[in-house]
Formats: sequence, C-alpha cells, structure tokens
Amino acid sequence: MGGGGGQRDRDGRSPRAGRPAVDLPRQAAYEAIEAVHRDDAYANLVLPGILRDRRLHGRDAAFATELTYGTLRVRGTLDAILTAAAGRDVARIDPQPRDALRLGAYQLLYTRVPAHAAVSSTVDLVRSVAPGATGFANAVLREVAGKDVDTWLTELAPSAETDPIGHAALTYSHPQWIVRAFSEALGGDLGETTRLLIEDNQRPPVHLCVRPGRADAVEVADEVGGAPGAFSPYAVYLPGGAPGELAVLADGRAHVQDEGSQLVAAALTAAELDGTDERWLDLCAGPGGKAGLLGALAAQRGARLTAVEVAEHRANLVSQAVRGLPVTVLTADGRTVGRDPDLPEDTFDRVLVDAPCTGLGSLRRRPESRWRRQPSDLPALTRLQRELLGAALRAVRPGGVVAYVTCSPHVVETHVSVTEAARRSGVPVDFVDARPLLPAGMPGLGDGPTVQLWPHRHGTDAMFLAVLRRG
Repeated sequence: MGGGGGQRDRDGRSPRAGRPAVDLPRQAAYEAIEAVHRDDAYANLVLPGILRDRRLHGRDAAFATELTYGTLRVRGTLDAILTAAAGRDVARIDPQPRDALRLGAYQLLYTRVPAHAAVSSTVDLVRSVAPGATGFANAVLREVAGKDVDTWLTELAPSAETDPIGHAALTYSHPQWIVRAFSEALGGDLGETTRLLIEDNQRPPVHLCVRPGRADAVEVADEVGGAPGAFSPYAVYLPGGAPGELAVLADGRAHVQDEGSQLVAAALTAAELDGTDERWLDLCAGPGGKAGLLGALAAQRGARLTAVEVAEHRANLVSQAVRGLPVTVLTADGRTVGRDPDLPEDTFDRVLVDAPCTGLGSLRRRPESRWRRQPSDLPALTRLQRELLGAALRAVRPGGVVAYVTCSPHVVETHVSVTEAARRSGVPVDFVDARPLLPAGMPGLGDGPTVQLWPHRHGTDAMFLAVLRRG
C-alpha cells in the first residue's frame, strides 16, 4: 500500500548517493503531523497544501491522508504503546523521531501495510529527519511489531470492570476527561458511550448543503454522484474524497457543511412567530456555513440576515460565503448588542448563537482536537457562551426566538450554559421544544425541550440545540 514515490527524496528529486529514499506519501503525512504538533496547525488546513506541493494524487494522496488522520486520531493509544516499547515515556523522545515513530506504529497496528515495509520506510524517514535516532527507531518499531494492537491493549489498558473510563480512553484513544464528559451527556450509559467513541474514530463522510432557492438536493446528488441526506432536506452525502473543484461549490449552489449544522440552523427558521419575520441575526457567523444557509432561506421569505463575526479574516470568509444573498456582514463583537448602533436591542425576529466551544462534537473531522483541548479551556469558553446568549436575548424582540447551538455535547457547554444565561438575562424567557423543529421521524432526540445530535445516532456531528422565546 502507498503506491509510488519510493525512489525520490523529500523534495521529490531522485536521491543522491548515500541519501535515504523517503516514500512521498509517508513524507507528506509526516510533514502534516509535524505541523500539527509543532505549530498547532489543523490537519485539514495544512494537508491539502502539502499534497499539492508534493504533486500527490489518487491512491498516493489517499494513503497520505489515511496515515495523517489515522495517526492523529489514535495518538493516545500509540503513545502508550510506544512508551512501553521504548522503555521510556514518549514525551522524552525528541519531536522528529517521535512523530515518525507514531506514523510507523500506526501502520504496524492499524493498517494492512506489511510489517517490513512499515519498519523500513519509517527508519528511512527517521534517517532523513533525525539521523542519530535511526537505530533507536528501528529497535522500537520491531518491538511494536511483535504484538498486534489487541495484545498491546490487553497488556496496557486498565480493567474495564474497575476503571471503565480509563479502559475506554486507552482502547478507543480519547482523553479520559472527554470520555467522562461523553458518558455524562449520555446519562452514564457506557455501552452507548463506547459506540460513540468507535464512531468518533471512523472517517466521516463529506456533507454538502444545497442552498434552497438555488438548487435541489436530489438533482445535486445525481450531479455529483452522491446521495440525498437522511434528515436535512438540503444535505447531500458525497461518496468519498475531497469535494475539490465541484461545480456546485464553485457556482454557489452548495457549500460543505455537516448535516447536523444544517439541521440546527434550519430549526431556527422553523419556529413559529407572531408578528414580523423580516430581521434575522447570526451573532457568531464565522466561517459562514450557517449564514449561507440562513441567507438562502431569508431570500425565499423576504427577510434579511445580519451576520456578525469578531475576527476580520473570518468575517471575510462570511462575506464570500453569503455573496449574492440578502446578508449584511459586520465585523464586530456580538456581545456589544445595545452599544453598537448596528446591533440594537429588542429588534431582531430570529437570532442564532452558534457559540464558540471546545468542538468535542466534531472530533471525527478534527481528530487532533481531542489531544489539544483541556478541561481548563472550559471556564473562559462557558463565560463567553453565556455572554453571547445574553446578548442575543437582548437583541431579539419580545415574541422572537433565539437558537443556542454548540458543536459540543459537554453538559457544561450545553445545559448549564443555556440555563445560566437565561436565568441571568433579566428578560422573560421560555424554552421552546426543539424536537418538532427538526424533520419528522428523526430518532433519538430525547425528552426535550433541547436536542442533542450524535455521530452514532444520527451520523452528524454532536450538535446541541436549545430554542428560547423571549417573553
């Protein structure tokens, strides 16, 4: 597996005598993983450029992508095994050979790459980035290769009976605090928590959002060789790979967006209103996916959307996403409602708060986030969430509705944040049952009034939705 490129060096040239030949797909994966750990980069942002620079296409690009995302996804398990195999904590291994060893161990334990090919290619990679560690890397990888992943986990994982969280964390490669948070959000059901962890480790499909009024989902599905979504009337599932240069994206008929994000944005527009329905507000609009869908729906209903984004570069992305739609983009802090003349109080009919959060609901798509996020991130985030929702409740008119959305199932970011913000808002607020605002027949929506979507139940990111009506 891995295809061609094995007879070229890291710059794509034929190697000079004495220089190691590094397989290009593995080199590309290594560079992406190194950027993630060295620069706090996101793989989905850096990998496409690396593949382009390396001129990798087809099977080679697919192999590099699988190595990158797979290694990042199961890093916790790999590090535990490498620590045991090396006889020293993985944190004490220098960064370059450490990332190469992770890449090699992933191939040995999680792919069909023959052991000799995984070891020799990784040793070549180490020789090119950290020559002094070549012998060490060879010894560690041969130790790793001596057992399959199930045997390693049997030896290293805590007992499922006495430490079920620790067992699940190592077995399914999630930090313990995230496993605990998922379990709490699922009512302590460890069986369902395990199903979620397994689903989190699967490669997610690409979802398109077909913009209403510009195209039809069934027609777009036929055009791109995909399938209409299971729940959102605007969703199309792509059969695989990157959407790349699809015409439906280039001409603004659709954009890439998880089906769960489509569902929670559309739910805001499904809530019944008395009185006017002309002024909509997206208070945290970057990078613009939900604003694009809301803008298209607003165009059909004679409404206008104001999209607010505090970061200028993200506001520019929103402007690109809503081109040609009845949307005004403001570069502003959404918490300035009532102080910014463009964000008056008691004015908007519908308000979306897609609040900044830990992103624990999209770990399938950003696998490195599970290792980057920490419990210490929560206090600042939840304070911001409550302040933004408070601003939204000031912005909405009496009788209008606010949708509070997070891409996280963490109870502190969902139920605690929304109830605390409503309690502190100083305005009368009623919770609207969000379940009827989603398509009929969706399973597993719970007891209401809020809704939590799940990868293992719905095939979406783990989006949370609360809908509030101002009294």
